[in-house]
Amino acid sequence: MRRSTTALILALAAAGPALAGGLLAYETGTADVALASAGFGARAQDASTIYTNPAGMTRLEGSQVLLAPQLLHGKVTFSIGPGTSSALGTDDGGNAVGWVPSGGTFFSYSVSRELKLGVGVAGSFGLGEAYHDGWVGRYYAQGATLIGLSFLPAIAYRFSDNFSAGLAVNAMYGVLKERVAINNLGGIPDGQLRFDSTTWGWGLNVGLLYEASAETRFGLTYNSRVKLGFSAPAQFSGLSSGLQAVLDALGLSTSGITARLIVPQQVLLAAFHQIDARWAILGNVGWQQWSKFGMPTIGLNNSNDPRGLTFNLDYKDTWHGAAGAQVRLSEPWLLSFGVAYDSGFQDSSKVSPMLPVNSAWRFGLGVQNQVSKAFSWGIAAEYMYGGSLDVNEQSSATVALGGRGDLVGSYHPGILFLAAQLEWRL
Repeated sequence: MRRSTTALILALAAAGPALAGGLLAYETGTADVALASAGFGARAQDASTIYTNPAGMTRLEGSQVLLAPQLLHGKVTFSIGPGTSSALGTDDGGNAVGWVPSGGTFFSYSVSRELKLGVGVAGSFGLGEAYHDGWVGRYYAQGATLIGLSFLPAIAYRFSDNFSAGLAVNAMYGVLKERVAINNLGGIPDGQLRFDSTTWGWGLNVGLLYEASAETRFGLTYNSRVKLGFSAPAQFSGLSSGLQAVLDALGLSTSGITARLIVPQQVLLAAFHQIDARWAILGNVGWQQWSKFGMPTIGLNNSNDPRGLTFNLDYKDTWHGAAGAQVRLSEPWLLSFGVAYDSGFQDSSKVSPMLPVNSAWRFGLGVQNQVSKAFSWGIAAEYMYGGSLDVNEQSSATVALGGRGDLVGSYHPGILFLAAQLEWRL
């Protein structure tokens, strides 16, 4: 019983696989990938401003469509340390991420010079991981998927030549899948616990844009938190007859499980300045409230044996900074580059294999080509380096006595983003 409850907590309370740098993703396939997010809320050069700062739509001429497909490759591998229990074997789990498609689509419509409407779809939250079923950390995590897909109807209004405001409703469709091995003892192959649920959450993105001059503008954005309440039956499989009997007697084998997660609220201040006809500089500073994400509530819904579990992961709020530039190489060609840093949201000595990310550096580069007044295209690449992360999970019981075993080692995560942009002005 203790082992199954522990598995529930570890599989669900730490819900959230390898997010981009442990943070909400800035990468949605747009030109912001080339800038490593620099100028995120002030650039306002295409319809992706619906996501980055809805007030920026007032700078767009006419109606615009932006398609921004993206492909990322994550390298998240575990190096087994000498403190890992020998009974867990020698399988390091392989690369837990690999290739993943993502991106965004945005459409802005000009009602008048002052009033703009828009809608966007962006995969801006979460990623997935899948280890080998028999790897050394299988009793802590075998795989997880946490996806937040945002649908963003938006409106913006220009109150004066200098000041605009915008609002987007963030209707987020959440997907949470978890699986973890259960130690059956007695030489019996491992059992498994699965959780699979979808839900909707709601939030608001508020943006302000101040244009001090034709060359300089500042953007301030606030994204409210989004609550995702997942609920589904616990799916046990391959359990030993003894453990299955205990779960049946307590009514837990048919229990429903709820996992409430909070997508953090964030504030971002961004700036854009056109130095001359060729050069522009961009920058950001920001804050995200990851301390709230680290306290999900887990409940077992069973009228015969009701209970609620809260597992405090003790995450910290994070800070963000970015700087970048754009260079007009010639009339049709624009080169962009940038660098960004996000602080860590967890103690690197206590990183979980369910979430092997923390602080992160981003380095971006890309080009855009204005083919005609009505059409442009661009490509961008960004590399995110997650540093060196240590894992030191200590079990209260040995593997032979039904424990999860000691898991000691390290990660050196990195993610490569490849993005393309296709823009039409109608």
